[in-house]
Amino acid sequence: MNKSAVGRCLSQGVDKLRRDDPLLFDLLESEHRRQSESLSLVASSGGTDSSVLAVTGASIVNATAEGYPGKRYHAGCRYVDQVEDLAIERAKQVFGAQYVNVQPHCASFANHSVMQSLLQPGETILGMALDQGGHLTHGAAVNLSGKLFKVHTYGLDDQGMIDYWQLGELAHAHQPRLIVCGTTSYTRLIDFNRIRAIAEEVDAYVLADVTHIAGLVAAGLHPSPIDAAHFTTTCTFKQLYGPRGGLIMMGRDADMLSDDGTQTLSQRIQSAVFPLMQGSPEVHTIAAKARALGRLLDPAFRELAQRIRVNADALAQALIRRDYEMVGGGTDNHIVLFRVPDGLTGAAAERALEFCDVLVNKNKVPGDTRGATTTSGVRLGSNTVSLRGMGPSQMERCAELIDTVLTHTRLLPDGGVTLPDPVREQVTASVRDLCRRFPLPYDADLPTSMGTSAR
Repeated sequence: MNKSAVGRCLSQGVDKLRRDDPLLFDLLESEHRRQSESLSLVASSGGTDSSVLAVTGASIVNATAEGYPGKRYHAGCRYVDQVEDLAIERAKQVFGAQYVNVQPHCASFANHSVMQSLLQPGETILGMALDQGGHLTHGAAVNLSGKLFKVHTYGLDDQGMIDYWQLGELAHAHQPRLIVCGTTSYTRLIDFNRIRAIAEEVDAYVLADVTHIAGLVAAGLHPSPIDAAHFTTTCTFKQLYGPRGGLIMMGRDADMLSDDGTQTLSQRIQSAVFPLMQGSPEVHTIAAKARALGRLLDPAFRELAQRIRVNADALAQALIRRDYEMVGGGTDNHIVLFRVPDGLTGAAAERALEFCDVLVNKNKVPGDTRGATTTSGVRLGSNTVSLRGMGPSQMERCAELIDTVLTHTRLLPDGGVTLPDPVREQVTASVRDLCRRFPLPYDADLPTSMGTSAR
């Protein structure tokens, strides 16, 4: 059977890369093996389906398409227009949105685009503090959002839950133009309706960044912010298992007039993404978003999302049984956040686990006195292991491996770590065995499009 034009192009490209640039080809092969043989518990990671990977390398990348479907600044966009329209319609179906912009290059760009569509420099935003679970683009001092706007922050209560009372008090005290919710390391459910009610009391807009829970929202396993928030943003990687990119979505507020009465809020988003913030869109990435969003419409995705939730809870409970302190007492999503044992730092724990091919990330925890490059916590996520088809029994094994490594890790005076060779060899062998038994989807023939069932 003859290959399609797309198939021939991709196949020729791989052959040419192998022949003409063996150094780069070998590096890419090594990276693929690293992913295949590592136990990734990085909350910001997911896994990209081979069909999505194929789209990102398709020749549609050659099209230049500044503007929007039907309103481009270059010729030759008739198929690009259809692809972008397809991505928009699929996103609307998946999330129940009335308006979607699929052009943001990443979730950070999406957040900045929303802010630029609404705010003047120096205006006030209220966002979640970085060490309480917020994201850089929610007003952190080192980020453009923190430099352009006057920022006040809210956080967690003594139980590790969002302190909605504090949020309301701060909103009334500072009268923000924008309240940002959604998180990067918060482990519990978010009450978007309650935040919207607070915003209405002070005449503020609400931006919900659901990057870390987008898959659960799409599957109906976490409350949706689409109609509660004025604007919802997400990346398309992590829990959507698509390419690296972003979305901006709106529900019932899409046709609401903005403060000046001349444009709707969705019209302001359109002009904020292009031409204010971005130029030509990454059309191959938009096509890959369309493919990833199409996969989310498959009923099998809900099974995967359920596995993400079950696995995260199993992992958290297994660590609690081993006396690790969970921020928030557990998890309602895919994130597990715990304080490292005395004598270690988050950075040391991350390094020691990576020695054994267990991948995590150091993370600040509430009240952390250490800096962001050191930290007192570790953040885990169940996206990738769930895609591999692992289940609760494997999460018990993961917790055992983590505990074994951290129990035997010693922090050196220079900030380095030491781990006995027998422990390292034993844990690494166990990791390799798990990865062989539960391969990534593009490394094995699988019975479903969403990964193997938990064994």
